[in-house]
Amino acid sequence: MKTITDHLASYAAYHRDRRNILTHLVGIPMIVVAIMILLSRPTWLISDFILSPAIIVSAVAALFYLKLDSVLGVIMTLLLGLCVWLGSHVALLETTLWLAWGIGLFVVGWIFQFIGHYFEGRKPAFVDDIMGLAIGPLFVVAEVVFMLGGKKQLHQAIEARFK
Repeated sequence: MKTITDHLASYAAYHRDRRNILTHLVGIPMIVVAIMILLSRPTWLISDFILSPAIIVSAVAALFYLKLDSVLGVIMTLLLGLCVWLGSHVALLETTLWLAWGIGLFVVGWIFQFIGHYFEGRKPAFVDDIMGLAIGPLFVVAEVVFMLGGKKQLHQAIEARFK
């Protein structure tokens, strides 16, 4: 299995331009929230517990992120939980509003992504490796942590692959 350094370095290879990274800081969260909104319907009641596709997808993703790195995994788990919570509230709206929020955020998020890749002059990472879709949100969180001075060793290990 690839390490967190492997995953993030592979993804970072497609994201060297600061403008591209900045557009991802906006676009990827929008896409994740949109997906959680759209996956918040339907819901099932199982032993007094409400379950939705959003909860299932988030749980699987959280386990993946936690296995890669405990600190970033906990941050991702909390953020995914927040996205599921938000998505579940939007899913209570009438269908047209629920879809408008979900599809609207999804489309606008991808517009940000493609603007960033225009600056980069390179296609998105997921075109070559579908795992890029799962690593993108982790990349955004890691970039923010790096900007705040955290996970210096991981950041240096990733950047060393580009020297």
